[in-house]
Amino acid sequence: MPFVSDLGQVLKKARLEKKISLDDLQETTKIRKAYLEAIEEGNYKKLPGTFYVRAFIKSYAEAIGLDPNEVLKLYQNVIPASEPEPVEPIRSTRTSRNSERIGRWASTALVITFVVLIVGIIYYYVNKNYSGTADVNASEPPRITDKADPAPSDPNAAGGAIAEGGEPPQTVQEPPPAAPVTEVKLVRSERGTDYYTVTNASELQIKMTVTGDACWIRVDSLGEKKEAIAEGMFYNGNTEEWKLSNSAYLTFGRANAVELNVNGTIVPVGTDPNVKKLQFDLGTAG
Repeated sequence: MPFVSDLGQVLKKARLEKKISLDDLQETTKIRKAYLEAIEEGNYKKLPGTFYVRAFIKSYAEAIGLDPNEVLKLYQNVIPASEPEPVEPIRSTRTSRNSERIGRWASTALVITFVVLIVGIIYYYVNKNYSGTADVNASEPPRITDKADPAPSDPNAAGGAIAEGGEPPQTVQEPPPAAPVTEVKLVRSERGTDYYTVTNASELQIKMTVTGDACWIRVDSLGEKKEAIAEGMFYNGNTEEWKLSNSAYLTFGRANAVELNVNGTIVPVGTDPNVKKLQFDLGTAG
């Protein structure tokens, strides 16, 4: 059986051969430099928990060009096993919440559709009555009377036609156009990261809730320079919200332990206890 440090030496040797620094590796894997050094030293106690050992080693191996599955298989006897996760209760809770949200969205959509339909019917009949009144007045023959037309200076001359025909028709204003609906769309998955585009929105509204026991989370703002705005362990029941006017990069240490909502849309992060990386960019509807 190899020593615990053998795996770290293999990874470090491959990294140096590829001339990849720890800073570059940190940028690629989104794993803190201190954790990468702990993996190379075989000191797994420095990692957030036993679950993250396999996930971090897999990301490390993939970033330096090694087959992560072969690495994990070769050193499976020296890598601490991750603790079992109660997947089913979390999945059932999320399914129930998703069903409730779908029901609320469907009810709201039905009410909006009904209101738009009523407004359309009212507009149709008002416009039709207005057109009918104009046609009747246009086809009415001129009346013959023995009374002289009032002089131009007569104040009743201007209002005579209105008095006989009733009040002038009122102009019907069309209802304002509906506001565009915000859409969160997966555009591609590349090198272990899912890329989403959020259209018809002026900012990103990110809401994260921990539904499992705990999850390590990092949120980076991708403005003029990359900046971490949140990083650390979050526990069951914790809810955090962030608003960004530019792109965001999210890393979840345990994907099935969180529920993610972006601009009112539930974004799937997976049902397995693996590392999940996502990027959200503001865009315009095409």
